[in-house]
Amino acid sequence: MASTPLGSADSRAQRIAHVLLFVTPALFTANMVLARATADFIPPVALAELRWLGVVLVLLPFCGRELWRGRAALRRDWARYALLGLLGMGICGAGVYYGAASTTATNIGLIYAVSPVIIILLSRAMFGDRLSPRQGLGAALALTGVLVIVLRGDPAALLALRFSTGDLMILAAAVSWALYTVLLKRWPDPLGVKARLTVIALAGVLVLLPLLGWELASRGPPAFDLRTIAAVLTLVLVPGVGAYATYGYITEHLGPSRTGLLLYLSPVYTAVMAWLLLGEAFALYHWLGAALVLPGLFLATHKPETT
Repeated sequence: MASTPLGSADSRAQRIAHVLLFVTPALFTANMVLARATADFIPPVALAELRWLGVVLVLLPFCGRELWRGRAALRRDWARYALLGLLGMGICGAGVYYGAASTTATNIGLIYAVSPVIIILLSRAMFGDRLSPRQGLGAALALTGVLVIVLRGDPAALLALRFSTGDLMILAAAVSWALYTVLLKRWPDPLGVKARLTVIALAGVLVLLPLLGWELASRGPPAFDLRTIAAVLTLVLVPGVGAYATYGYITEHLGPSRTGLLLYLSPVYTAVMAWLLLGEAFALYHWLGAALVLPGLFLATHKPETT
């Protein structure tokens, strides 16, 4: 009798996680849109620092007491938080802003499409995780849909791809994000989602300080005008607090391999945002890609009910 409420709560949490699986990519997509929009007036490390410092300031009033109660765990596990901050907010944060300035959207989409595969491989190599044949089929369908979109329905576009320094930085960011995802799930933590994100974001701010000092000395500080403030606030609230908090929630309830598959939706959402914000029409390859990505995600993340 006592197990029913627990099972019901767990089932409800998993249903919420499945819904968030389709919301979170839209939050992450806003990060790339703003990265390109702000490249000419906010240096990349300063942008990452402002974003994550803002996340800390927004979340701290809601989890300060929890962090104080867990101060013993914070002292014990500080190295883990520092590594997660370096991976998720440092390499993946500033690295994406650097890379976005010197590569094409097609290359970024293609490289980030590999992130779920890297997550699956790392989970298997480090912790022995495995996907069922059903989930493997779903991942293959989703990856095929992503390739259809980023190659614009033309396989010959693969032959025209050229990889730059920016591409290598995006690849490093994708690998860093994959490792962040796997460790986030595997390292037990007494903190809730908001408190854990606050600590990791603060760790990211601290590990980026030396690079920020170099950037300020070589490029100078950003101009704090209205467009800078608006861009930073959007980054803090949407791809900062929103995306990372929901990503952490999904990872907790669905696991890193299935959570990583949500990145397959990013090219679809990018096309939708271009249609809504820029008036770009959907092409046939957008519809075909979405028709592969969506059922692929369902197969890869949905576990049939057992009786």
